[in-house]
Amino acid sequence: MKLLSISCLLLLFPSSTLSQSAQDSISTKLVDAAIERTHKSVSYDGSYRRLAYPGGDVPDDIGVCTDLVIRSYRAVGLDLQQLVHEDMRSSFSSYPQLWGLSRPDANIDHRRVPNLQTFFSRYGTVLPISNSPSDYRSGDLVTWMLPGNLPHIGIVTDRRSANPAHPLIAHNIGNGPELEDMLFDYPITGHYRYVGSD
Repeated sequence: MKLLSISCLLLLFPSSTLSQSAQDSISTKLVDAAIERTHKSVSYDGSYRRLAYPGGDVPDDIGVCTDLVIRSYRAVGLDLQQLVHEDMRSSFSSYPQLWGLSRPDANIDHRRVPNLQTFFSRYGTVLPISNSPSDYRSGDLVTWMLPGNLPHIGIVTDRRSANPAHPLIAHNIGNGPELEDMLFDYPITGHYRYVGSD
């Protein structure tokens, strides 16, 4: 029974092949990039656009919540467009089938929160959802369900609100990239850590 419990924990919290210092360095750079994004003027626009591949992006002055995450990861050398697309090409049935597609689409798949949740679940660490601010570390990813069943994603930062001391979230909920105390404003649907692999 003890061995079974340990095996279950390893499935829930897969170990990274990167050293802890390398993981911390990536998380720090990711958070710095996310905070930098909050200084950009961006109009909220999730319309479908044809993108270059790999490394494709919508114009820098538009975007949605996923674009803040994608651009922040690109700043640390991780291209979620390519990573998600390649994984969907090899394991399409593992991803949500919500859009009536029969094959991956590198123009949009990485810009959909449920696909990022699946990717982070497959290649990152799935962390517990809790009501304790201290359980959310700088560089973690959190997903929420907004009113109207709209999925949302943001990056936990090392900045804190004054009272209560919650970690501030870098996200774009419709007003452009912002740094806000909103971790517990909506139902949390996912909590992940992803720093790539070596």
